[in-house]
Amino acid sequence: MSLEAEIRALKESRNAVLLAHNYQRPEVQDIADFVGDSLYLSRQARETDRETIVFAGVRFMAETAKILNPTRTVLLPDLKAGCGLADSITAEQLRTWKAAHPGAAVVAYINTSAEVKAESDYCCTSSNAVQVVNGIPADREILFLPDMFLGEYVRRRTGRTIHLWVGDCPVHARLRPEDLDRARLQHPGAPVIAHPECGCSTQAMESVDRVLSTDGMLRFAEETHAPEVLVATEVGILHRMHRLNPTTRFTPLDAGTVCPYMKEIDLADIRDALEFRRYVIDVPPETAARARTALERMVAA
Repeated sequence: MSLEAEIRALKESRNAVLLAHNYQRPEVQDIADFVGDSLYLSRQARETDRETIVFAGVRFMAETAKILNPTRTVLLPDLKAGCGLADSITAEQLRTWKAAHPGAAVVAYINTSAEVKAESDYCCTSSNAVQVVNGIPADREILFLPDMFLGEYVRRRTGRTIHLWVGDCPVHARLRPEDLDRARLQHPGAPVIAHPECGCSTQAMESVDRVLSTDGMLRFAEETHAPEVLVATEVGILHRMHRLNPTTRFTPLDAGTVCPYMKEIDLADIRDALEFRRYVIDVPPETAARARTALERMVAA
């Protein structure tokens, strides 16, 4: 029996749903029940009627699924699947920052730990960050964390008073304006779409055709008639883009834009997670209760 067949059989016998992020390995995306960005997967996790949620993503995503589904079993197939951006701020650091800005609204990007979410007023993803910030009373200053590039993009889009935590995604931040200039010369006429976490997306915004979340990039891929599109984000998304639109050539701005954490999980890990019920992700009830309000605001936005 193939690994794919084993996984399908185990999903049924364990009453499990498999969620996979857009940056996962192609074979993981192909076997998943739902593939998408963090917001889409958070909504799918909340709406599932399955007893077990297997999250092919990274730890903060599995924690989010557990917070939104406290009675479900949530499995992360490989505990090495962390996140450099989420590690860039701790709950203690956030408490210190909040103390320096009393009364400010705290907006945490979903790429944060459960403990940081518990200290926050709102959560957001790249697809709804602008909408979440626009929903906060105009007279409140905002602390946005932890990604400074996404935060700067939101500040420009909203015109709000936003203080930025100095953190970034090590994978996205490596994409610089000079990479964009070089790609433009090598692929003349090709539109450029960039994730707002990218170092090139805010520093050279006038040279980027569209700044989009991963979900927005997939919608763009479905609709475009361009012969070639330059894509500035983690290369895992190209798999779905090619499947959605095989007539357009989707070219990474930099083929080395690979998140090692997103590539930790393979089919054998998923099979073992289902068969041996590993690795169970739990969030302390008090932390989960405090984080749930911010996450519910994100999901509802």
